Amino acid sequence: MHLVIINGPNLNLLGIREPEVYGNAGFEEYLRQLEQKYPAVKFTYIQSNVEGELINALQKYGFEADGIILNPGGYTHTSVAIGDAISAIRTKVIEVHISNVHAREDFRKISHVSAKVAGCITGLGLAGYGLAAEWFLSRS
Repeated sequence: MHLVIINGPNLNLLGIREPEVYGNAGFEEYLRQLEQKYPAVKFTYIQSNVEGELINALQKYGFEADGIILNPGGYTHTSVAIGDAISAIRTKVIEVHISNVHAREDFRKISHVSAKVAGCITGLGLAGYGLAAEWFLSRS
């Protein structure tokens, strides 16, 4: 099984950025834990602060990967184009947010992504990525 994890803007700062919201662990450390827990899964990891690069990754892997785990970060609330890219691909996408976006600022309650994905996991920290992987594994 091939799962692609795509993280959006500022998620390269996990472990440094607002640890009271996002925790103290960097994503690469967590990715190694996922790879150990699921040795039969090939994980590809992409992080970009650039909207177009996220769209390119969705288009590239959206016809070949078995699943995409997407945390679009702040683009969730602003990017019609990322939502459109999800609609254009065949691969199922699970949207993950580390924090509970619904318990934060009002603008974070708007999503241009959620209606286009197979499911959403929000507010469960980095564990949300593992839960998304479990969902894909349960479908294989």
